[in-house]
Amino acid sequence: MFVAIAFIFFVIFLRLGYIQIVWGKKLQTRALEQWTRDLPVTADRGDITDTNGIVFASSGTSYTVYVRPNSVSNHSLVAELLSQALKLSYQDVYDKVTAKISENTIKRKITVEEANLIRSYNLEGVYLAADTSREYVYGDFLSQVLGFVSSDNTGQSGLEAYYDKYLRGVDGAILTPSDLVGKELEGESAYYTPPVSGLNVVTTIDFRIQRVVENVLDLVMQGHSPKGARCIVVNPQTGEVLAMSSKPSVDLNNLPRDNIGELMASTKNMLITDVYEPGSTFKVLTAAAMLEEYARGNPKAHSASYVFPNNANFRIVDGSRVKCWTTHTSSKHCNQNLGDALNNSCNPIFTDIGLSLGKETMYKYLSAFGYGAVSGIDFAGEQAGLLVAESAVTNGDLARISFGQTIAVTPLQLAMATSAAVNGGLLMQPYLVKEIRTQEGELVKKFYPTVRQRAISEKVSRELAGLLENVVTNGSGKQAYIEGFKVGGKTGTAQKYENGHIAVGKYVSSFVGFFPADNPQYLALMLVDEPTGAHYGSTVAAPYAKMIFQQIINYKNLKPA
Repeated sequence: MFVAIAFIFFVIFLRLGYIQIVWGKKLQTRALEQWTRDLPVTADRGDITDTNGIVFASSGTSYTVYVRPNSVSNHSLVAELLSQALKLSYQDVYDKVTAKISENTIKRKITVEEANLIRSYNLEGVYLAADTSREYVYGDFLSQVLGFVSSDNTGQSGLEAYYDKYLRGVDGAILTPSDLVGKELEGESAYYTPPVSGLNVVTTIDFRIQRVVENVLDLVMQGHSPKGARCIVVNPQTGEVLAMSSKPSVDLNNLPRDNIGELMASTKNMLITDVYEPGSTFKVLTAAAMLEEYARGNPKAHSASYVFPNNANFRIVDGSRVKCWTTHTSSKHCNQNLGDALNNSCNPIFTDIGLSLGKETMYKYLSAFGYGAVSGIDFAGEQAGLLVAESAVTNGDLARISFGQTIAVTPLQLAMATSAAVNGGLLMQPYLVKEIRTQEGELVKKFYPTVRQRAISEKVSRELAGLLENVVTNGSGKQAYIEGFKVGGKTGTAQKYENGHIAVGKYVSSFVGFFPADNPQYLALMLVDEPTGAHYGSTVAAPYAKMIFQQIINYKNLKPA
């Protein structure tokens, strides 16, 4: 009997020891949760800066008002004072103050002035918790790239969403001892768990180049009254995005949050998420394919000096007429080599090139230059573009693809493909963020240039860059010419389609340019969507790319060659 009783006590002792040692921490936490009420302390979100540390987005201080109904002695007075201070309905506040719950939120994101006024009332059961609000220093500047956050400071779009895990930090709390019904216990001290601030995101964007692009796009909108205007500036050697903007833009400090459709449309980064028919800017790829295939000994390809024998201003392909943008009378567009065809932007010559190379070869270069696939940029929602399946391509399709029709690409794809054509032949992965740093400036993570693949040889790339420099010096890109600087480029004017038919009078006018042509460090793609009046890329887009390049030259204090 004695042994049995002793054994029972021994088992109980072991059980108590197990509970204390193994479950102790967990039970302590559960007890603390049952006998405390916590007020959150929101962590400061990390800053988003330009490549030189200029702040684009930061965290400001705001407050959240809470009420613990069981701790309120005069519900009517509290409801009256809070509704007046916060400009809220008395009945709505009264309902929250008298609710049968332990804690209720009255209003978030109140100002410092409102918080000080509520403090002065010294109301029982009313608490203020420090909160943070996102502040965008320049309003509608870089808005589609930065994105925005939700009311609880979680990234919803743009870089705010993509890098949310670095930016958001860890919230803290103020734990107040209370009874089971949520009433604060007298004489007990509160516990404070400090928040941990988020990390800072350092972008590749150069504030001064971005400002130039924003201002130039404003001039485009004023001068041509288009549906929209967009521009991207990249470093062709590294893939760094130096500037990226779309107009119209939106003030990130005053978003239309009550209209989800408008909110998403106004914050969408169309340079990455939307596609368009590129028109003649795409001829850079067809020219690259011909030169590279000639260098590899393909008998269906020609050298840059080869003179195309057919001087007609049209070709008949699969029973359809493919025309040049102008007549070939008075010896215009006659006896052209590749350089002439690029200068004149002559569709029939690029039709000849595409059909001669064939769809298998052309599709090989579409893939080599990144078309039909996402670029891998650090941004959500990127589109891969639209290509006709190679197995379904007709000669008519191939003819039009060769000069930038029957294919849809993103502006980013075209910018990176053109970069590959002139930077020595390497297709780079574009990126928007170069570093993650602590609030104290310590480096946490660094991002480096990434080569996706080789598109063409270095020799062919140099040759093509020279031909495109001549387009600006002597051809359709003359309005981008800058005395003393080697600027290359290609114009484009593409008709828009609606419901499967050409939309009369609607065009996307574009120019892709780069400098210096013999070692490109800057490449800009300018797009003007449905300009009013003049619509050729040579007159609507090229002059504005020139403005951007001139301002970069001044900013960097570059000297003429």
